[in-house]
Amino acid sequence: MRYAVILAGGSGTRLWPASRRAKPKQLLPLTASGEPLVRAAAAVGAQVSGGRVLIVTSESLLAATREAVPGADLVGEPVGRNTAAAIGLAAAILAARDPDASLVVMPADQHVTDRAGLVRVLAAGLTAAEQQGVIATVGITPTRAETGFGYLELAHAPSTSTAAALAPIPVARFVEKPDRVRAEEFVASGRYLWNAGIFCATAKRLLAELDAHLPAIGSAVREIARNPARAAELYPTMPSISIDHGVMEKAEGVVTVPASVGWDDVGSWAAVPAVHGVDTAGNTVIGEALVIDGAGNVVMSDDATLVATVGVSDLVVIKSGDAVLVIRKDQAQDVRKVIEALSSSGRTRYL
Repeated sequence: MRYAVILAGGSGTRLWPASRRAKPKQLLPLTASGEPLVRAAAAVGAQVSGGRVLIVTSESLLAATREAVPGADLVGEPVGRNTAAAIGLAAAILAARDPDASLVVMPADQHVTDRAGLVRVLAAGLTAAEQQGVIATVGITPTRAETGFGYLELAHAPSTSTAAALAPIPVARFVEKPDRVRAEEFVASGRYLWNAGIFCATAKRLLAELDAHLPAIGSAVREIARNPARAAELYPTMPSISIDHGVMEKAEGVVTVPASVGWDDVGSWAAVPAVHGVDTAGNTVIGEALVIDGAGNVVMSDDATLVATVGVSDLVVIKSGDAVLVIRKDQAQDVRKVIEALSSSGRTRYL
């Protein structure tokens, strides 16, 4: 049977101060409808899997995630060990339940405008994984020369034929986040897609790849699936590595299904306008906020405190809890510097 695995253990530090350890970005109501990102991801997963959804999160976020996605099947990690361990644990648990399980794995912090289109892409990827034994990634057709995403280099450019739109294409290599010049070259070539961090594979294939490339993770997650009480003992012993670095870049038979579904990664405040919407001046205003004589701002207040800007543009101004952030929108990725400064100075209460 088919299953959806939602990865919801991230910290979302670049959306600080709204995103904190106790309530990271996947639990925030950043969409225009107020729907948490993890609930939106689970809804897509449920469509393609017949309602069989497993959410992997941290043990500390189990209660909050259960509140965000009532009735979901959850598993909690005692400590974070990046995506290879999280996906391996899900694969081991589902393989124990169903030896023929096939999985679609998705992050909880994505935003998609064309959910029906994404469901079609995922169905095509699952079919390829089940029938051909491949690992099928989802490659997003670039809409800009983005430097904040990884890319997939294709063996050949995608077909323009409607009939072949969902045909998997072999992946030549995974490419790290490029600089501006290289990103522009990638987009112009037509042979590169954004790596959405979404893929389809059978549980057997995933576990076999872990055995081949990350055997410490493969053996540990199988033991945890057999004996969950050993999770606290075994989890810290696993290497912390992403599935891309640990498996995808080394595996044979990796393909991608091209997708143009209005996908974006909600990785920083600069991405929030695409999720929440903008006014006629391009401002995104959330909560008790007011923008006068300005354009392209993201302004938010999470309570009754009014946040007002006058005569400024392209700023991010966020009031959340006991902290206020002011930063230029084109430097939104640099919020991580605040996290680093707070950590190094011991002011962890703000994290």
